[in-house]
Amino acid sequence: MIDKLKYLVKQSSEEEVKSILFNIFLRIQMLEEEGKYAEGQMASDMRKIYRDYLTYKKNQENTEKEMPYKAVHIVFGDSFAGSLRVALQEKGLNKEEKIITFSDIFSIGPVWQLHEQQGINNRYQWLLKHINLDDEVLVNYKAEFKHRNAELSSISKEVPIIIWTGENAHEQTALRYALYLLKDKTNRISILNTTLQYGEQFGLPGHTVFHKHSGEISPDKIGIMYENNREENYITIEERAGIQRDWEQLSSNKEVLRIWKNNRIINVNQNYYDEYIITTLKRLHLEKKSEDFIKSARLIGEVLGHVDQYIGDQYFEYRVRHLIVNGELEIEGVPKAMRYYSVKLR
Repeated sequence: MIDKLKYLVKQSSEEEVKSILFNIFLRIQMLEEEGKYAEGQMASDMRKIYRDYLTYKKNQENTEKEMPYKAVHIVFGDSFAGSLRVALQEKGLNKEEKIITFSDIFSIGPVWQLHEQQGINNRYQWLLKHINLDDEVLVNYKAEFKHRNAELSSISKEVPIIIWTGENAHEQTALRYALYLLKDKTNRISILNTTLQYGEQFGLPGHTVFHKHSGEISPDKIGIMYENNREENYITIEERAGIQRDWEQLSSNKEVLRIWKNNRIINVNQNYYDEYIITTLKRLHLEKKSEDFIKSARLIGEVLGHVDQYIGDQYFEYRVRHLIVNGELEIEGVPKAMRYYSVKLR
């Protein structure tokens, strides 16, 4: 029950939360100031607020399922979802076109059998053991998969689907995963590659703009890309089948780190960046002309800024902790989050 409540709060908008908070504060104020508002009445009112909100959210969910969307966008990452939402709103399409978001970073962690419950459980356990995630994320993690699968299943067959992706292991892995989940759908599907489209539409001769992932692109550019590609050809049945086979191959592998190289997803060992982390720490020591402790957040930020892949700071922090346990780095502080501890070479 607690998990369901946390998920409900996560799915609530800022305005909805403000409204509930106002009603709660109002009743507390009435209780303290007026003297005519009994605690029993307050408890009764609180229960009513709770029940009414549950009913409201349930009706909202049913309304969304019944809403005749003209298109569905599938995106990978909350940052890009927010930018696309702004772009659609500016074009007056936000109520006509739905966004389904995969919030994970798919370049890290196991994707073995992720289309099955055992694969979801396996990924969850790996994240729990290795990645410092907020409790709220972990509590809602499995529920997010269930909710997203329900969203995909509810897409009407006549509604076109646009899958946004980029030239990186995260979005390319997620693209294959999403298309596999849609394998029984007969909808028209188009793939909009932001990396290629950005180069074609906004590139300048002799000047290359590099985005590690689509979430780094501004809403105005996303809106232009979409406007220029709304009539794009849909992928063929053969192309869909090929991408789905890619997923079957990917999901049979138990590696936990993937990079994008030569237009391919490459599985690499989990220690792939360990030597680079150590080299970066040595460089920072030289720059400071000291081998004193350096904040792990500074080290991870340096690594993150120079790696040309979208991996995420949480994975690099996991590898820093591994190097500490392995005896290659010395620690000062408590490694409950990267801002709480510092490291240096042994």
